[in-house]
Amino acid sequence: MYKISICVISFVFLFFLSVSLFTFSMNFLLNELTYFIEWEVVTLNSSSIVMTFLFDWISLMFMSFVLLISSLVIYYSKEYMAEDYNINRFIMLVLMFIMSMMLLIISPNLISILLGWDGLGLVSYCLVIYFQNVKSYNAGMLTALSNRIGDVALLLAIAWMLNYGGWNFIFYLELMKNDFDMMVIGALVMLAAMTKSAQIPFSSWLPAAMAAPTPVSALVHSSTLVTAGVYLLIRFNCLLENTWLGQFLLLFSGLTMFMAGLGANYEFDLKKIIALSTLSQLGLMMSILSMGFYKLAFFHLLTHALFKALLFMCAGAIIHNMKNSQDIRNMGNLVLQMPLTASCLNLANLALCGMPFLAGFYSKDLILEIVSLSYLNMFSFFLYFFSTGLTVCYSLRLVYYLMTGDFNSSSFMPLNDEGFVMLKGMMGLVIMAIIGGSILSWLIFPVPDMICLPSELKLLTLFVCLLGGISGYLISNVSLMFENKALNYYSMSNFIGTMWFLPIISTLGVINYPLKSGMMILKSFDQGWSEYFGGQMLYNSLKMNSSYNQLFQNNNLKIYLMSFIFWLIILTSLLII
Repeated sequence: MYKISICVISFVFLFFLSVSLFTFSMNFLLNELTYFIEWEVVTLNSSSIVMTFLFDWISLMFMSFVLLISSLVIYYSKEYMAEDYNINRFIMLVLMFIMSMMLLIISPNLISILLGWDGLGLVSYCLVIYFQNVKSYNAGMLTALSNRIGDVALLLAIAWMLNYGGWNFIFYLELMKNDFDMMVIGALVMLAAMTKSAQIPFSSWLPAAMAAPTPVSALVHSSTLVTAGVYLLIRFNCLLENTWLGQFLLLFSGLTMFMAGLGANYEFDLKKIIALSTLSQLGLMMSILSMGFYKLAFFHLLTHALFKALLFMCAGAIIHNMKNSQDIRNMGNLVLQMPLTASCLNLANLALCGMPFLAGFYSKDLILEIVSLSYLNMFSFFLYFFSTGLTVCYSLRLVYYLMTGDFNSSSFMPLNDEGFVMLKGMMGLVIMAIIGGSILSWLIFPVPDMICLPSELKLLTLFVCLLGGISGYLISNVSLMFENKALNYYSMSNFIGTMWFLPIISTLGVINYPLKSGMMILKSFDQGWSEYFGGQMLYNSLKMNSSYNQLFQNNNLKIYLMSFIFWLIILTSLLII
């Protein structure tokens, strides 16, 4: 009974807190309010330790969305994790995760940001290794160690910020944005954000983190861990505008978007496909942010959180019914056996593709039109639009494998839509995935932007989406025929499917040479010449001398007589001399 109550209590509390914060955020947005609150924790010899909190419409709205998704995920977990004996521990970990995110969101100070940042890293490690098997431990170590790079960068930024005499970056950003010291801080913060939001070359941990339970994946990949980097850069956005930092981020985020979209088309693990989809959307947010459009990045961050959480929850319901099988090749014809879950999944997929008037359409279409209007090089322009086509491509491939054809698993596999608690959790997000985009669009952009484009550019987004959809259908059919038959196809799919070998480079690439050099040192020093001339030589000489000594000390009559004769010879020779 207690298991049920902790989920329900957490759900009710977080849901009402989310609604309250959303109401406040609208008030702050419409009246252009910002509250900066300082809390003096302790004062000793005129030195104060002060906690600062920043409440503006961005932080309040983001917190309300995080809490809404968290409340529904916790409610969803009540059924998904029902067989887990340690569900209380799981819920407590999730609540700690949410608290760390809250601290990060409302902090205008690098020290308190680091507390929330490290809290996210630590609790995410605990959640990734939750199932306690070898795969989980490996994924947990990769996640934790990749994020440690960002933590170190943030610590260096804190140290460098001593040049300004305080850590409240909000005071110095606008005034000092062209200063060299602020550029160094901006570069370090950008490195930290790239690790947390899994941009190239730190992308390998994000699909690996799928070892966590599915409700955690829904939370992590929609609104908490991976979005922390984007949110931090939204706060530091003025350092990216018209600087080399922005250009650097634009290149790497564009490549991340392209790589993830391409990799998702060669993946067969349901959760990893959705994880790569998240990576692609993070690349989109980072790239538009690097161009200086922080409101657009924030808008897409919120809409993406809604449909991505729904996508993961639907995937979780399918995996739950498939008795924990995640291979999409074992699925098929789910639309007849799980109609409600399939409808929710299709709706979330359409929102992801940018289907007109769903949540994703308002942000993605606006971003692509702003890109078409901006002064941008051809390579970045290609990455934007090609990656959009790839999004539709892998989404349609997913629908093809899951919804059409015959059911490919065991004949006795019972599939049903009777997980009422999970369905209720999903239904809350379905409503938001339909109306969330338009509501946010009217709130964040009350005055519509005038985007005047030629008809070719205006229709380019639609054309790219249609082309991507057709490609997705063809890939689904053709790849089944050619798979494992041609060596070229296999090697290409191996390269693209493993995210350009990034997971191998991040693990073996980092540890291979230190291990090899360690082995050489071991052979040459510990087991080589130093051992030969040092410990081993001393041991051998002592052993040889002791064996001679042993020989002499044996009670052997011959030796005594021989030694007596030797003494006589020596004495005689001495007397003669």
